[in-house]
Amino acid sequence: MGPDSFDDVNLVPQKGGPLKLDIITKTFITIGAILLFAPVIDAIGRRTKLPRVTLLLLLGILIGRFAQDLLPAFGKTWFQVVTDLALLMIGFLLGEKLVFSFLRKNARSVLWISVGEVLITVVIMFAVLFLIGVPIEVALILAGIAPASAPAATIDVVHEVKAKGKFTNTLLAIVAIDDAWGLIVFSILFAFAQSLHGQGTGVDVLLAGAWELGGALLVGVGLGIPMAYLTGRIRPGKPTLPEALGFVFVCGGVALFLDVSIILASMVLGGVVANLAKHHERPFHAIENIESPFLILFFVLAGASLHIDSLAEIGLIGGAYIILRVIGQVSGAWVGATVSKSGPLVKKYMGLALMPQAGVALGMALIATNQFPEIGGPIFPIVAGTTVLFELIGPLMTRMALERAGEIPTR
Repeated sequence: MGPDSFDDVNLVPQKGGPLKLDIITKTFITIGAILLFAPVIDAIGRRTKLPRVTLLLLLGILIGRFAQDLLPAFGKTWFQVVTDLALLMIGFLLGEKLVFSFLRKNARSVLWISVGEVLITVVIMFAVLFLIGVPIEVALILAGIAPASAPAATIDVVHEVKAKGKFTNTLLAIVAIDDAWGLIVFSILFAFAQSLHGQGTGVDVLLAGAWELGGALLVGVGLGIPMAYLTGRIRPGKPTLPEALGFVFVCGGVALFLDVSIILASMVLGGVVANLAKHHERPFHAIENIESPFLILFFVLAGASLHIDSLAEIGLIGGAYIILRVIGQVSGAWVGATVSKSGPLVKKYMGLALMPQAGVALGMALIATNQFPEIGGPIFPIVAGTTVLFELIGPLMTRMALERAGEIPTR
């Protein structure tokens, strides 16, 4: 068994002898130190206007480099749990933005902008990479990865600056459905790349993508209906946190068991509750009140897991990927906003607000590398390196877009 298994670590503090940190001790110290540092991060953010996400990621990078002796047992053992918990809560809160009353008024804008930024980013990325000599399979895969976004970073910036308004609601609705569009597009392009490379028709990839979407929908609806019924019966003053957290956790467990996207499943769960529950705002407020510690841990540990050295490995193709993704997101959102006759602020700044990119892109890159070991060599270093950049700079762009849109309240 590996060094992180229960056979190879001390779970109980040892009596006598030299002082030795066991895994539980390290876990408590690490969690406590990270959470105690959060007020410092907030103070730095207020003075510099740097988003909390970026600062927490930078803190994680520093911890990963200079305090690795404290992280291995905690980081490898618990990071996946912390990640899943954070994504579950993010997905559930994003689901609140998929209320039919809002979508009826803004469906045209949300749909056109989301489709525009995904498709135009894909087309620009593939066309230019192919023209500069990148193998067609690699160009297709990188084009499929490029539109992937970072819902956790986006929603954290929105909550941190307390942004409110039509631009903010439209942004969150777009981010909520972006992962679904991205998964569909990636599955199609990846299947096409497989067929071009002589690895069959790619039907398995398409079926896996369809199951991940369809299964997430079934899990979210199946649990969302009883959750909405229970929430609708709760009277003012009654507790909602245990019920809300219970449904969100069960949703995550079932989604993992069925091997479907937990963020999509929890997002559907939130959408069903938001549309069907009489007192739908109460479970969302309950989750909002406890999400902050999980997000802090998530971003710090994500930063610790980022390989900053991979920036040096992206090369010409990686540089082109960065430029083309920015051009595709900005121009695609502008085209979608123009077609849907959205306001001028949405045209100008929505593309910038959608710039963060994170774990979904890395997951897609891992799939491609595993399936194409002979040609997938450059794919993961490129995506890993560019993700570091978009993780750090993307939240800055999101905050700038919210400021320019005038939806950050003045203190």
